[in-house]
Amino acid sequence: MNSNKKRKLFSKLYDKYVERIYRFVFLKVNAREIAEDLTSETFLKGWEAFNKPQFSNPGSQIENPQAFLYKIAKNLIIDYYRQKNRFKIISTENAEFIPVSENLEEKMNLDLDMLRVRTALSQLKDDYQEVVIWHYLNELSISEIAKILEKSENTVRVTLSRALEKLREELEKLG
Repeated sequence: MNSNKKRKLFSKLYDKYVERIYRFVFLKVNAREIAEDLTSETFLKGWEAFNKPQFSNPGSQIENPQAFLYKIAKNLIIDYYRQKNRFKIISTENAEFIPVSENLEEKMNLDLDMLRVRTALSQLKDDYQEVVIWHYLNELSISEIAKILEKSENTVRVTLSRALEKLREELEKLG
């Protein structure tokens, strides 16, 4: 595949997945600038891998680009926390995907609900946070999540079920 075709193909992948990857990273790092940097780095590493000679042959291409990009993003998040030695806090501040109500009372109630969900979600272990974010915010199917995690669909269903149960428990603690 020539470099112009590779660029066009990767550009389509970027357009298709950039918002999902950014949202996932943002919810894990709680800072817009860091999320932007890590998202950019995700696609840079993806491009570097995509551009390697072994992926030039038609039979040796990346089978699931979405899973591949999520794995890169997940590893970059892990590296970020290792380097910074920080606690992970999930935030909904500045999140563009949250609906905004025109009614002030509705907006206030929504903000309070989102704060409760954010607080409860931040109490879950990483695996649970990820499957909830991927399935409910990024709208990935069970099979897509299974490919990202390299686990069976049944394992992902069980993990998601357990994550939701833990999330319910944390929400009940918050009242």
